[in-house]
Amino acid sequence: MARVDPKAVLEGRIPGRPSIGLIAGLTVSSLCALAVLGMYAWFGRMDFVVALLLALLPIPLLVALVLALDRMEPEPPRAVALAFLWGAGVAVLGALVLNTAGMIYLTVPIFGETTGHFVSATVGAPLIEESLKGAVLFGLLWFRRTEIDGFADGLIYAAMVGLGFAMMENITYYMRALEEGGADRLTAVFVLRGVVAPLSHPLFTSMLGLGVAWAATHRHGRVAAPLLGLAAAMVLHGLWNGSTAFGGAGLLVVYALDFCLLVVLVLIVLVERRGTVQRIGRYLPLYESTGLVTPQDVQMLGRLSSRRAARRWAREVGGPAAARAMGDYQLAATELALLHKRAERGTADPAWLAHRRDALLGLMALARQAFLHAPLHGPAGPPWAGGNPSGFHRPGP
Repeated sequence: MARVDPKAVLEGRIPGRPSIGLIAGLTVSSLCALAVLGMYAWFGRMDFVVALLLALLPIPLLVALVLALDRMEPEPPRAVALAFLWGAGVAVLGALVLNTAGMIYLTVPIFGETTGHFVSATVGAPLIEESLKGAVLFGLLWFRRTEIDGFADGLIYAAMVGLGFAMMENITYYMRALEEGGADRLTAVFVLRGVVAPLSHPLFTSMLGLGVAWAATHRHGRVAAPLLGLAAAMVLHGLWNGSTAFGGAGLLVVYALDFCLLVVLVLIVLVERRGTVQRIGRYLPLYESTGLVTPQDVQMLGRLSSRRAARRWAREVGGPAAARAMGDYQLAATELALLHKRAERGTADPAWLAHRRDALLGLMALARQAFLHAPLHGPAGPPWAGGNPSGFHRPGP
């Protein structure tokens, strides 16, 4: 029997090595990020070291918060890493070149020194930076459309691009603060950018993330939705940059706007997660005849807490391999429910849908075998079944 690669099945890709496109994207993004860091280090010297450490400090927490939104159906780590590195590398390097060129050859010659910098910040920078950040999202939509199952996926990728970009941009702000005002100025800027408003760039780009997600999961608006999302990202970015002209009141307004936007995005993710749970309850019972699921298994799949408990039980009775098998089973079941969502909306080729369905059912069956035929320890039935039928009932030790 051919060996099955669970990650390849879950990600909907051909088993084996990463694609050339992915390798090229990661390589180019990393080289661009290294070029930017090298330039910062050359001009910043010791200020660069301090700025780099401060820019990196909140990143693990922010990444964890973003990924926490996507626990039911996590995105492929390679694609998430590409999004982050694209924001930190290609987008930042491109923005440095184009923003500088725009000020030198366009805005300053036309509007003068002061007004030219303001126009560049409120109009030029949002147009350039959001386009560069959004390029990777358009690439995912074009090459990996089937990986984007809903708004949460689009938001995850957009947020990772924004976090990468913000991290690199913050280095310049911290270096400038040290040069202009020393430790006191640096503290103020760090509190503003690293503590109070660390999610500004992810929030801007999230508008495009919503548009890309709509295009990937709906038959209508496939062109208009991403373009509207990109325009919204540019407007939000421009409002943020332009708010400084209105002093504290302007900053307060944009902070309030961004906070409200953050709340709305979290609500969108929660509502979509509830929809996924409803689809699990609606479609998974169709496969009871295969023996892969029972009503009790469907209930287990519908809650994150019960999923965790199931993986914990699997680890207790079968070790790490059984826990991985349970995780594969749960993710495959979720992907199966989301596959029916695409079938509902007619956004995928019927032949692809059938092939994808069979692959996911095959992975669920393979994961189930780890419990039916392996020498496990513990009760014959899983705790969530409560003595009722379950696809994971097995012989005793």
